[in-house]
Amino acid sequence: MLYSIKDSKIKSIKENDFRLEKEIQTLSEANLEVLFGLKFIATEFSINNFRLDTLAFDKESNAFIIIEYKRGRNESLIDQGYTYLNILLDRKADFVLKYNEVFNSNLRINDIDWAQSRVIFISPKFTDYQIKANDFKNNPIELIQITRYENDIIEIDKIKKTSNVKFEIQNGNDENILNKVDKEIKVYNEEDHLNGVTENIIQLYSDLKNKILEWDNVDIEVKKLYIAFKGKNNITDVVIQNKALKLFINLKKGELEDYNAFARDISNVGHWGNGDYEILISNDDNLEYVLSLIKQSWKKNKK
Repeated sequence: MLYSIKDSKIKSIKENDFRLEKEIQTLSEANLEVLFGLKFIATEFSINNFRLDTLAFDKESNAFIIIEYKRGRNESLIDQGYTYLNILLDRKADFVLKYNEVFNSNLRINDIDWAQSRVIFISPKFTDYQIKANDFKNNPIELIQITRYENDIIEIDKIKKTSNVKFEIQNGNDENILNKVDKEIKVYNEEDHLNGVTENIIQLYSDLKNKILEWDNVDIEVKKLYIAFKGKNNITDVVIQNKALKLFINLKKGELEDYNAFARDISNVGHWGNGDYEILISNDDNLEYVLSLIKQSWKKNKK
């Protein structure tokens, strides 16, 4: 429940329900960059006798994102999501062509990281069944709940996956689609980045992670090349190496107060993560100071 305060009096803020899916779609498409960090490509993109509500592009993952909007609560999201991903993988050239038409670009099929393709469902409410059916760590489908309140207040809540169970094929009729999608699309987790590194680095990462998660409203998103700690935007991106952690702090050159000159200026150097500062640590000797640097980014990029 949300409340407003006026003259020391608290008043509950009532929900102002969406009447139509189109309302959610129009609002989301006009604010994709702010809400989800995505680049809008097209609305109602038709392909293979299907109409995709919103086609977007994730610059961070270098991949296409399909967004669907729901008001009804009985749909099977897994079936629809995998069907759309299968279409995407079957018709890659059409998606690249649409991108190039919209942005007057020369993108090629091989420029895209197809393994990072995703489907996002946005709805005012998901059923417990829909949430549980989607709760697999290797599932490339994301659920985002949107709530509208009076006074033009919007709340966005990404439903986190909590299960460590992998999605497995159960329906023989869907076997070809599921196999194809699972073969081409990869959902990364922390274990993928921690495999093969030393115990010291695993412990160092765990200590760093636990400290950052003590701050308000920090989420973890595991990418192909790094693990991102995010607020409204990325706060820090962590590349796990065998003998060290490479951290990227998402602040522009000149924004970081680094009295010990611990961070490296990479504003003119190509790199994976976000921001103009890089730190390399191999032990916890300077962990508290490093956290003080990361916290500056948290203050700027928090929700």
